[in-house]
Amino acid sequence: MLSGKDDGIKNPSERKKKMDSAPKVKSILFKKRILVAPLNWGLGHATRCMPIIQELITQGCTVVVAADGRPYDLLKKEFHSLEFHRLPGFAPTYHEKGAGTFHLLRQLPALLKATITEHSAVERLIREATIDAIISDSRFGLFSSHVPTIYLVHQIRILMPKWLRMFERLVYYIHRHIIMRYTECWIPDYGGERNLSGNLSHSFVLPQNSKFIGPLSRFSASAGKKNQHDVLVILSGPEPQRTVLEKKLVEQLSRTNLVTLIVQGIPEANQHTLISPTLTMVSMLTAAELNSEILSSKIILSRPGYSTIMDLAALSKKAIFVPTPGQTEQEYLAKHFHEKKVCFSMSQAEFDLHYALEAAKAFSGFVSNNSTESQLARVIADFLSQLQAA
Repeated sequence: MLSGKDDGIKNPSERKKKMDSAPKVKSILFKKRILVAPLNWGLGHATRCMPIIQELITQGCTVVVAADGRPYDLLKKEFHSLEFHRLPGFAPTYHEKGAGTFHLLRQLPALLKATITEHSAVERLIREATIDAIISDSRFGLFSSHVPTIYLVHQIRILMPKWLRMFERLVYYIHRHIIMRYTECWIPDYGGERNLSGNLSHSFVLPQNSKFIGPLSRFSASAGKKNQHDVLVILSGPEPQRTVLEKKLVEQLSRTNLVTLIVQGIPEANQHTLISPTLTMVSMLTAAELNSEILSSKIILSRPGYSTIMDLAALSKKAIFVPTPGQTEQEYLAKHFHEKKVCFSMSQAEFDLHYALEAAKAFSGFVSNNSTESQLARVIADFLSQLQAA
């Protein structure tokens, strides 16, 4: 049994071999307690954990959530009946003018300290909450020698600014070392050429414990009224950049007659503001409400966070992307889909709404692949079968 007791296997790769060689079972004989812990860098890590949480529940597990900040608030609203624990982690700060590479580099000691702290905290939580397995969304310190651990990440290759590009492969080796401390690494993307993450997970050699599980989205294309909004703005990400973009968009949208809904991405608030007869702003929507609003909008304006991209791809929507200044991952994804003529993108500093809307007409939008839901079900079923047999 793996209920918080040491199984004597210290090497995660050895534990994975044991799990892989175990016979499969058709049902979960005892409810497994699975800890799901998203990173607190914006809301995307929490939103893509939602389909995992739902599938675990569907397959008979008891899900325990460990989170902090806005991800905690968001998941608490969506899954209020689950067991929740506060698990503080590293939350980077950003300048108002952009990420600021030197500013972020100065925070590396704080990241290391937070990783050590969260590792100690999760080992204690394994004992106190009798956890059987952990799914960590991009949190470095949630590996364990006591229970199987899954590392969920879409960015095997961490992109560096141009002037630090020479260190990119070194950073990759460090990241791979972290990944190999987990039992498995799940990459939420397709493994072939028609993928969503591009060079983030399809350029460097993957760690041996990695596998593609298909994109993750909490949304379904089965509901929604057509063309209720001209524009739907979905804000997210760290402050102060979330607020900077919000102010710019409100100022420009107020000068138009476009029927627009702005979702601020502030789950701890509960506000509904009518800015003008055609412009409405809400602090947050439930997953079901946002699903419906996306389907009923002609075009989406958002950050090109990877979780947002997975959601838009699942619903086959057109979008305009405004990457967070200085976030190399978002800047790469915005350029990637712009060059593929899928989604128009424009920098925050130069953003012009009228120009963006006109330019976006020449872009195709995303095309859905409806096989992802069944793929996640198979991945979870296989994981639980191995866990039950271990």
